[in-house]
Amino acid sequence: MEFQKALAQQQNEIDDWAIYTKMADVCKDEKNAEIFTKIAQQEITHYNFWKKITGKELHPRRWRIWLYVMLATIFGISFALKLLERGEENAEEFYKEVAKEYPEAKQIYEDEKSHEMMLLGMLRDEKLRYAGAVVLGMNDALVELTGTLTGVALAFDNAKYVGITGVIMGIAASLSMAGSAYLEAREQKELDPKKYALYTGISYILTTILVVFPFFLFTSAKAALLLMFVNAVLATVVYNFYIAVARDEDFGDRVKEMFVITFGVALISFVIGYFVNRYFGIEI
Repeated sequence: MEFQKALAQQQNEIDDWAIYTKMADVCKDEKNAEIFTKIAQQEITHYNFWKKITGKELHPRRWRIWLYVMLATIFGISFALKLLERGEENAEEFYKEVAKEYPEAKQIYEDEKSHEMMLLGMLRDEKLRYAGAVVLGMNDALVELTGTLTGVALAFDNAKYVGITGVIMGIAASLSMAGSAYLEAREQKELDPKKYALYTGISYILTTILVVFPFFLFTSAKAALLLMFVNAVLATVVYNFYIAVARDEDFGDRVKEMFVITFGVALISFVIGYFVNRYFGIEI
């Protein structure tokens, strides 16, 4: 057994204890707080096990506690804690090695594996509940705006004109999407229609800003298109990583599907814009 690996595992255990303890303190949901407390108790037991092996006294790393509390605040506890638990996925072989000398290591590994299942069954995470609204707003904005602005940019090589078109479209579409989301959520008793509409509308507007602002940085619409697509790719990757972690879904499959839809529409719009520019010769 490698001493440094044992020391690293011991450090992770005391960090996780501090993180779960902090989550229990700030959590407003009593059921969630109880589970956090139970897991924190397991983590300190695991820490004491490793302490017997290493003979070292360690302290939680403040930056790591701050990081996960911040992630939970911004992205929700589902994302933050499942990301935390993912760090323990590759520990099986190490625990098997340790168990040859310390049989109780096997029970500790079983405890670690049970954490994620407990979390899946107990988390009441509002941000994750309304993730569907964010997906609706973001996906719709990416598909509509990248597609339409690609066509407009190819037809009229005037970045400012294309940018203004995108702003008008984005504002109008965000209001329309928020209204549709409200009506959709009203049919589902478990969702607050106003919150669902708000999440949808805001995600649409934020995506609009991300997609449109390159057209106000360049004079050439074609140059702005490149940055627009870079932003679209980054938004797609980041958000799908969030959903994949929070919902235990396959990241690759989600990204591929969204890329096909978003850039497939953009390609069709590119072709339309090309022919409009070529055969009508319109310039603004």
